[in-house]
Amino acid sequence: MNMSDARGARERLVVIGGDAAGMSAASQARRLKGPDELEIVAFERGHFTSFSACGIPYWVGGDVPDRDRLIARTAEEHRARDIDLRLRTEVTEIDLDRGRVRAREVGSGAASWTSYDKLVIATGARPIRPELPGMDAPGVHGVQTLDDGQALLDTLSRTRGRRAVVVGAGYIGVEMAEAMIRRGYEVTVVNRGEEPMATLDPDMGRLVREAMEGMGITMVNDAEVTGLLTGDDGAVRAVATGETEYPADVVVLGIGVRPETALARAAGLPLGEHGGLLTDRSMRVRGHENVWAGGDCVEVLDLVSGQQRHIPLGTHANKHGQIIGAGVGGGYATFPGVVGTAVSKVCDLEIARTGLREKDARRVGLRFEAVTIESTSRAGYYPNASPMTVKMLAELRTGRLLGVQIVGREGAGKRVDIAAVALTAGMTVEQMTALDLGYAPPFSPVWDPILVAARRATAKIRPAV
Repeated sequence: MNMSDARGARERLVVIGGDAAGMSAASQARRLKGPDELEIVAFERGHFTSFSACGIPYWVGGDVPDRDRLIARTAEEHRARDIDLRLRTEVTEIDLDRGRVRAREVGSGAASWTSYDKLVIATGARPIRPELPGMDAPGVHGVQTLDDGQALLDTLSRTRGRRAVVVGAGYIGVEMAEAMIRRGYEVTVVNRGEEPMATLDPDMGRLVREAMEGMGITMVNDAEVTGLLTGDDGAVRAVATGETEYPADVVVLGIGVRPETALARAAGLPLGEHGGLLTDRSMRVRGHENVWAGGDCVEVLDLVSGQQRHIPLGTHANKHGQIIGAGVGGGYATFPGVVGTAVSKVCDLEIARTGLREKDARRVGLRFEAVTIESTSRAGYYPNASPMTVKMLAELRTGRLLGVQIVGREGAGKRVDIAAVALTAGMTVEQMTALDLGYAPPFSPVWDPILVAARRATAKIRPAV
């Protein structure tokens, strides 16, 4: 018997996860179907909903004055729209055969089953936390949730020392390095990679390292953390890498995340190579008509390589939620895929990338040329023109744009959007040279840096065509 039969004509949607994808899906479904048609129950194990995890480093660093600025929509606002949102309630089991989920109240431990007609899985991602000595010591912090951010701020308010070690040099790592610099800490970043920002090629990562070192950040690359050392009080006092120790009064983990799919795996739902749920273009879980998934717990199609990838970004999660909500509400929408665009900064250095790195292109068997150019954000004669470096990859046979990386000062990062649009449209680098971009001396040289790189790439691949 369909569960809606027992409740009359009204169906029940259950959402697991109360952040971007989950609550976007719930909100969109509510716009399309009123409470008389669709009951919505959402479970969130944390204290907050619809918050910006991307903003946590800027809250910790003081750019954002208080935590509530990072909350897009409160639990009360969701409930006012007839969404039964249950905070501090963790779903522990999905029963696909009987169409129900088992949820446990975090505080009391009380557990119960809730039936569903339609299910949305938006469980997000979990931070990578190696099983090493001292990882659970006081003073060691991840920064995945608002609770994590508050715990870190509480530690900083109590800690007398001013030495911070950031483990990992990806987006969160470099952003947290900046946050700690802004709070007056001596910062060491311990990175297992050749250069920071492994989403860039090493030659571009080197530019990031040099800039970070110029800001007073100590960079330790090619280093594997072997453990965290603690003092007599049990709190962290150093990060160990083999025979070297880096003193620390606080440690921030920025190693990365993995899809949080333990529930889905236990239920027998299909997972991809990277551990994320596999869906079709409408975000339905493959092989399951009434189960959708979105956000950091899914894998997405890379439009450039044609392969599945795990790219945990709030931009994708919100889009997934809108598409899922449309499907739940009786409409139809699709998510075609991504080109892997991301932008970040450390102090005044802007870092951006889209498409494939050199090793990505080699891995999928593409033949390409890479060019690197140096330019400025404005006309060279205009005040405050700042330098930027642009790297561009183009496919040899076709001239198709494959990827762009940018490192520079003010005005550099968001130029990556030009390349993201070109990648999505499948443009060649030669076609890009004719793009009609906005020009005035305060905004760009006559030849925008992206176009300079495209011209250089076009000239380089022509002999090989």
